[in-house]
Formats: sequence, structure tokens, C-alpha cells
Amino acid sequence: MRWALVKVCLAVTAMVVIAFAVPLGLVIREMASDRAFSDAERQAGTIAPTLSITTDREELTRAVLSTEPGDRGHLAVHVPAPEEAADGTGGEALDIGTRRATPKDVETVRKAGRASITEVTGGFALLQPTALSTGEIAVVEVFVPEGEVSNGVATAWLMLAGVGVALIVGSVAVADRLGVRMVQPAQRLAGAAQDLGEGRLGTRVPEEGPTELRSAAVAFNSMADQVVQLLANERELAADLSHRLRTPLTVLRLNAASLGEGPAAEQTRAAVQQLEHEVDTIIRTAREQRPQTQGVPAEAGCDASEVIRERMGFWSALAEDEGREVRLAGVGRTVRIPVARTELAAALDALLGNVFRHTPEGTAFAVDVHHSGDAVIVLVSDAGPGIDDPKAALARGASGRTGASGSVGSTGLGLDIVRRVAESTGGDVRIGRSVLGGTEVRIWIGLHGNRPERGRRGHGRRVGRRIGWRGRKEARTTTGPGAQH
Repeated sequence: MRWALVKVCLAVTAMVVIAFAVPLGLVIREMASDRAFSDAERQAGTIAPTLSITTDREELTRAVLSTEPGDRGHLAVHVPAPEEAADGTGGEALDIGTRRATPKDVETVRKAGRASITEVTGGFALLQPTALSTGEIAVVEVFVPEGEVSNGVATAWLMLAGVGVALIVGSVAVADRLGVRMVQPAQRLAGAAQDLGEGRLGTRVPEEGPTELRSAAVAFNSMADQVVQLLANERELAADLSHRLRTPLTVLRLNAASLGEGPAAEQTRAAVQQLEHEVDTIIRTAREQRPQTQGVPAEAGCDASEVIRERMGFWSALAEDEGREVRLAGVGRTVRIPVARTELAAALDALLGNVFRHTPEGTAFAVDVHHSGDAVIVLVSDAGPGIDDPKAALARGASGRTGASGSVGSTGLGLDIVRRVAESTGGDVRIGRSVLGGTEVRIWIGLHGNRPERGRRGHGRRVGRRIGWRGRKEARTTTGPGAQH
């Protein structure tokens, strides 16, 4: 906008300057020409009194030389020959001074009786007719050099050009200041909108600039306050709802304590304890009211292999009870990822929990991990019925089938948790058909916070599938519930 205003002002001012400067320059040239020929007429008039008294050559020569133009050789007098006398004698024509005009031009002026300007070598000649005492018409010639006709024109044109340039520069400076006054508030508004979109909820815009931008700033600040209030209400609601869960959890914990000893009782008590821990975490997070940031610092990351092994140990026990075959591959070495341990565990639990909820008992599932250098790929596959509409499954709160293989009635929040974990690192989540016959959920976790290119994504998908095959092939040597590599 700033440069647009400068360009418009530059074009308009330049057109105005040209519209006035060109005609004014032409008028100045005409004025200089008129001044030069007016001076020539005045100089021609100085010799007229002498011509009206005498036509003697010597007298006329002295009179011509006594004038300024005559002394410079710019004045000449052309006297025609007198008519023949009664005795048959007559005079001769006189030409005093340096002749520059042609005899034809002199004769034309003598017959017409009007002054005339004719172009000669080096300038112009003013031919002024003057009546003699004898009734004849003499012609006074005044030479006007080219330099006198255009005297002062170049200087005047340079002054006009300087004034025009000064006007253009001044208008551009004014337009630039005006553009800055308009652009800076707009830039602040755009920057504040970007900061608000990145989670800096305390961002506000100074109410400065033109009226329209001030109104926009007021509206933006009001919107930001409303967003903060809505988020605060949402946190309070989440904390309140989570707090209400403590009463039934207490009852569950007391009932679990009375179950006695045994694997099932221990698993129930562990599940209730974990549920209480998650509810407490939700309440603390909601009460903190901290803006969420994109990504996780490197020091807040975790070892993906360790977390996956730990969670698979928990789910393998449940899989053994339901007769499910479990296969795990690619977790034999340390794989650091920029994801918090609790977030990765929650994402993995969401996927594996969906496998247990939405596939029949005895359905096998597998987890494969692959490190591709700039990303970590986690594949969760099952042998269930699969997902008919993967795109709808990824829509938060709108999917009919979620997790690995899904069934109608799911909220879609499990996959949304997984998606947010992947996208926080610049990665993504995709759903496809697994080699087990069911659903394959591919989690791409970026290691450098950069979103992978499309080509790399496809390549990662193919590599992930090959690793999945290889991992499953390796896992065939150890089958049954809880088998790990």
C-alpha cells in the first residue's frame, strides 16, 4: 500500500508539472523573442530623424556609426535612388552598413510599407520602412543574432525543471509519510493476528492510525479479549467436568481394593490409578491457563522406543486375556523425538484402546517403528474389518469409525489426539489398509519441526510399509501375546 500511494502521487504530480511547465516554457521563449525584436525596432527608430533630414552618405554613415547596433555592425540603411531631375540627371541608391537581407526582401518591405522580420545567416533581420523628405521610402535593417532571440530561455527552463523536480520530490515524500501512517497500523494489526494465531493470547494492538484502522484495532482487541474469556471458560468447564469424575473414581478405587489378589484385580487397580492420574493432570492443566505453543522443546522430548515398549507391556497383558496376537518391531534402539512422554503415551493408548474397543476378540495387531533420519514413523496395524471412510475418521468428533479398525459410534477424539501430537512436530497422520487385512494408522513424527514434503511423505509411507513387513517377518519367530523385539 505504501509504494502504491507513492507511485500514484508520483504519476499525478508528474502529469501536473508537465501540463504547466511545458506551456510556460513556450511562453517564456516567445517573450524572449518579442523582447529582442522590440529592442531592434527601438534601435531602428533612432536613425529615423536623421533620414527625415538628409540622405547624404557621409551624414548617414556618421549617424549609423553613432548608434550601438551600428557600431557593432548590426545596423544598415537602404536608401533608394531618387527620381530623375528635369535636366535628366538622377542620384544613386545608398546602402549604409552591412547588408544581410536580400535585395528582394528589402524591396518587398519598401513597397508594402510595413516592418518585416526575415531569417538570415546567424540570426534574424528586422526591416523597418522609414519615409524620407523626398517622399521615398528608405529601409532600416537591424540584425538580431540568434543568441539574443533565445537569451535567458535556457536559464528559465532550468529553473522550471528544478521547481518541477522539487514538487515531485516533495509530493513523493508527503505520500510516503502518509503511506507509513497507514501501513504501520495495518502491519501491527497483521502481526498481532499472527501472534494470536500462534497462541500468544496477551497480544493487543495499539488503537492508532486512520479512523478505519483504529476501528479495526478496537474490533481485534475486543475479539482477543473474547477469545481469552472463551478459553478460560473452556478450561474451567474441563476442570469442573474432570473434578466431577473424582467421586465415581473414588468408588471404583474402593471397589477395586476389595477385589482381593490376582492378575485381574491388579490390572483393575492399575487402570483406576492411571485414570485418577489422568484426571488430576487434566485438572492441573486446565487450571494453569497457559497458552499452548507449537511443538515441544528438545529437552522435553522422550525416547519413543522406551515409551512404546512400556505401553505395549501394559496392552499385551490385556491382549493375552482376549487371545490377541501382538507383534512389535523397530524398538530395539533409542529414538529421541520432540514429543513429551505423556503425550506419546496418550496417543499410543488412544490407538491401541480403539483396537480393543472396535475389533473382535482374538484380532491380531502390530506396532512398527522406523527411523528415517529426519522423521520417525510409527505404524499401528490390525487385522480387523478396516475403515470404510478414512477421511471422515480423521475429522474430530465426526468419525463413525476410529482407531485402527473402528465401529460406528466413536467420537473421533482418539485420532484427534494422535493428529495433534504428529502435527506439533510438523508431521501428519494417515489411515490406510494394513498387510494384516485391517486398518493401518501411520504416524509421521518430524524430528526438526519442519513439515515433510509431499514426495518425502509418500516415500516415508512406502518405507514404513516395508519396515512393517520386515518387522512382522522378524516377529514371526516370537508369536503369541506380549511378544516383543
